[in-house]
Amino acid sequence: MNPADLRDPSRREFLAASVVGLVGLARDSENPTPREGTQADGDLLYVGTYTESGRHDGIHLMRMDRRSGKLRLVASVDAGANPSFVATHPDGRVLYAVNELETYNGKPTGAVSAFAIARDTGALTLRDRQPTGGGAPCFVSVDRSGRVVLIANYVGGSVALLPIEADGSLAPATQVVQHTGSGPNTERQATAHAHCIVADPSNRFVLAADLGADRVFVYRLDLKSKSLSHVEGGEAEMRSGAGPRHIAFHPTLPLVFVANELDSTVATLHFDAVRGSLRPLDTRPTVPAAWTGTNYPADIHVAPSGRTLYVSNRGHNSIAVFSVAESTGALALDQVISTDGDWPRNFSLDPTGRWLLVANQRSSSIVVFGRDQETGRLTPTRERIAVPSPVCLRFRAHVGVTA
Repeated sequence: MNPADLRDPSRREFLAASVVGLVGLARDSENPTPREGTQADGDLLYVGTYTESGRHDGIHLMRMDRRSGKLRLVASVDAGANPSFVATHPDGRVLYAVNELETYNGKPTGAVSAFAIARDTGALTLRDRQPTGGGAPCFVSVDRSGRVVLIANYVGGSVALLPIEADGSLAPATQVVQHTGSGPNTERQATAHAHCIVADPSNRFVLAADLGADRVFVYRLDLKSKSLSHVEGGEAEMRSGAGPRHIAFHPTLPLVFVANELDSTVATLHFDAVRGSLRPLDTRPTVPAAWTGTNYPADIHVAPSGRTLYVSNRGHNSIAVFSVAESTGALALDQVISTDGDWPRNFSLDPTGRWLLVANQRSSSIVVFGRDQETGRLTPTRERIAVPSPVCLRFRAHVGVTA
């Protein structure tokens, strides 16, 4: 592993390949020609990717058969360089994608793009693009009212808020908040590295996980002024060297779960939704006790029932399946299953809850697992599809889902 990989093994290898910056959309991205069967039954899935080696097909549109779990490519869209992470507006008419770059238009910032979603086919058309106020934006979400976009800038170590116009396009950022802090891992935590930002279920607060600072920050969200204000004393200080990456809210309990990238754990935090404050409760490993290799957890999701939690493991190349106690939210590791690929980044439950899809970045594949809706356990299937460097999976039916 070279020094660049140590700084961020999930990201640096692709940022270096995108120094040319953003290119204009190709003609076929303005009016992408869907393949046969675009309007056939099946759930539409958007796949954000890294565009190394000069690729322009950054976002892929796919259809998934709910009965078989089979995936089929519908169209590919030029969404600019490295449209790695995507999110949809609550009304389902706009998709937002970060352009994960350290430099945009000659300035030390990445960008975020807004795309209109065709109501009938799901095809994407670029509306506008704005700078994010910090380098290498790696996460985008939309607040639950659909009025602002929230961005985590990894290299910039900052979070940004951009207002959403009436047509879904983006106004320039009204606020960029610079994080400060560091951790004991000198290669990865010399400075702040914001990695995730989402609104809480009440839409009154915003939580931001910072891998470099070993903290989950809490902000009060003011939609009238389109601003964030830090809640003093509200943040959670994570275990030293944990490297908090992604977070997920429990659907009914006052709990937040955090995937910690640097120590291969998942943390449970209590969230006071009145005061906007976090309190650490518990930490569990995401890999078997006998594992001695290098591993970096990435994505985390709670099933809608609240009974199961999932975490992806890069290096161990697996999905960790935890049962969640109904009354307390206590976690128990029930299953660790291979993703049948290399470097699983994000993953997603399909809208029916019958399937779980994993984006294996380094082996360029999306693999489908069957899911027991009672126990949450996963079963391998033969369904998979080749996709170059997949990062983020977002079903169109999951409108309004923030993480």
